[in-house]
Amino acid sequence: MEGGPIKKTIGWFVVMALLVVSFSFVGWAMQEAKKPSSAPAPKKAAAPTAAREKTQSLFIIERSKNANVVHYDARLTSDGKLDTREPVIVYWVLLAEDGRRKKLSWIEKKKAYGFTIKPDLSVNGYKMTLVAAPEHQITVKKEKNGPVRAETIIGGRPSVLEKMYIDASEGLTGPKVKYIDLYGKDLQTGEKRREKIVPK
Repeated sequence: MEGGPIKKTIGWFVVMALLVVSFSFVGWAMQEAKKPSSAPAPKKAAAPTAAREKTQSLFIIERSKNANVVHYDARLTSDGKLDTREPVIVYWVLLAEDGRRKKLSWIEKKKAYGFTIKPDLSVNGYKMTLVAAPEHQITVKKEKNGPVRAETIIGGRPSVLEKMYIDASEGLTGPKVKYIDLYGKDLQTGEKRREKIVPK
């Protein structure tokens, strides 16, 4: 009779031990399942971020058609010099819409707002010619320890060009310029300068 309870006690003890082992195994298996199947690959070093393009505003063109503005900016290298690959860039700022920036179309470049530019050692900079005003050549240069400037003759005086206003009409082949107002600042006196020109 005494052997019966002892056997039952031992049996219960064995059952409990098996349950503990089972739960321990299940817990271990779950922990292992959470682990990646293999060692994680080392993270690749992030590619160096390209330096943000450095630009400086030279002048703008406002138009009679709407509030959209053409911007001409000097493009600079990391050490502040004019970028020989593309010293001047041009783009729209669509103020009549949502203010976003947009490239000029091929027709816009050819008919009114495009330009040519080439190095000129005599001025230690570049000579720039706008399609809209080819007779008013612009010198783009950077003074030592100073900003880049767009210089031209306004009202017979050497001046820093700040703005142009173009009165133009739209046609099937693109905009046709009627007249242009130049605005700037006298290089010597700092006085404001203005001149109206009518393209030939």
